[in-house]
Amino acid sequence: MDNGQVLPILALNGPTASGKSTLAVDVAVALAWRGQPAEIVNADSMLVYRGMDIGTAKPSAAERRGVRHHLLDILDVTQTATVAQFQALARAAIADCRARGVLPIVVGGSALYMRAVLDHFEFPGTDADVRARWEAELHRVGPEALHAVLAGRAPGTAAEIQPNNGRRTVRALEVLDLTGGHAPNLPEWTFALDGVTSIGLDLDRATMDARIVERVDAMWAAGLVDEVRRLETRGLREGVTAVKAIGYRQVLQFLDGELTEDEARAAVVKATKRFARRQLSWFRRDHRIDWRDAATPGLAHAIADELAGRAV
Repeated sequence: MDNGQVLPILALNGPTASGKSTLAVDVAVALAWRGQPAEIVNADSMLVYRGMDIGTAKPSAAERRGVRHHLLDILDVTQTATVAQFQALARAAIADCRARGVLPIVVGGSALYMRAVLDHFEFPGTDADVRARWEAELHRVGPEALHAVLAGRAPGTAAEIQPNNGRRTVRALEVLDLTGGHAPNLPEWTFALDGVTSIGLDLDRATMDARIVERVDAMWAAGLVDEVRRLETRGLREGVTAVKAIGYRQVLQFLDGELTEDEARAAVVKATKRFARRQLSWFRRDHRIDWRDAATPGLAHAIADELAGRAV
């Protein structure tokens, strides 16, 4: 592809436990065999946190197989990952890859983050006073009650936000107050970057559910509870974003005596299954995604062949 043309961008979308991370590495290795270097740009908001490894299924050094990964381990658990900041960092990483003749593979399970990186996606301004008012209300009534307020004013927007995500609910209400309205849906499906090939990993519900149970069991066996204990000493509870991650929230409830360990594990499985269904629902709205069966033999090589012959 060294012909002066712009390298494609591969966007790999899919729910939790669909095999995105492994496939991304396989495609990068397959491209390297074909003489085209490729690197992975993370678009998962929780993989940015240092020390959050087991509960996020972060690819280990061995699992990365020498393929460079961007935007892993860039924040402490006390810091907040915002979509706007992530957009800037991911786009800079993509531009850097292309400038070096490297094909970027963007991998994520959040339609919001993937679209913020790849699409025309602008962020409204902020107002500290308005934000503070809604944050105080969040503290007073809790995230679910505040989400109900948002649902009454902008049901389409509320549908895009998990009821327990107080931070995003506060932001949506802030924008609603500042603009007098809030787009009921995300912006139009228009890529801001050239040459995007968007592929989604599809798998049947039974397989997905079984993989989720296996993943949670593996996380527990690998020491998720001890990982959360370590992160507590680094300020996990004081963070705004990291502490809400599935797995970490439930383990903290176990450590606080609110749940037994078995109840915490079951709660992680239940929350992960629910989240995976929501992920699929979000991604299904994007008509640009080319869905592939996650169990297809030779899928990485097929995708690499397609990319190796494509430039814009």
